[in-house]
Amino acid sequence: MRDLHTLKTFPGEDVFHVVVESPRGSVVKLKYSPDLGAMSISRPLVLGVTYPCDWGFVPSTEGPDRDPIDAAIWWDVTTYPGVVIPCRALAVVRVEQNRADNSGRIRNDRVLAVPVAARREVALAARIRQEIEQFFMAATVLEGKEPRILGWDDSDAALELIRSSAT
Repeated sequence: MRDLHTLKTFPGEDVFHVVVESPRGSVVKLKYSPDLGAMSISRPLVLGVTYPCDWGFVPSTEGPDRDPIDAAIWWDVTTYPGVVIPCRALAVVRVEQNRADNSGRIRNDRVLAVPVAARREVALAARIRQEIEQFFMAATVLEGKEPRILGWDDSDAALELIRSSAT
C-alpha cells in the first residue's frame, strides 16, 4: 500500500488531491499514520461537536507545523477515511495557534475545497464562514492551542498556499 502522505498533490493544473481523515459527522479526529499505513484516533472532539464536512490533508505538502496542509471538503455528502478526492480551491482560512511544544505561536491555515465531482452549487456565505470559524475554535477548545482566526483569502491564495507547501 502506498503512503497517503506522498501521493501526487496536483493531478491537474488547479485540481489537487485531498485525503479524508475524519468524515463529515465524525465525533473523533482521525489522523493518518504513515508508520501504520492506516488511520488512527488522534482525539475525541468535545461533547456536542461533530465535523461539519469531510476533513483531511493535501498530500505531499508540509505546513509551518510540519504536518500536511489541512483541508476541509465543503459539500453536502459524507465519504470515508482514506478516500482521495480531487478538489478545487474555494478559500483559505488563516489561523494562528500555539505550537505543540508551547514554544510560541505558529500558522496552521486551512484550505476549503470542493470536489471536482460535486454536482450542487457550493457557496460560502458570511454566516457559513462564521460557523466554520466557530467549528475551528470549538474543535480545539480544550487542547491548549488557543487558535485565532486571522482572516479569509480566496481560491487563488489557497492554491498558492498548496503550491508553496509542496514537498
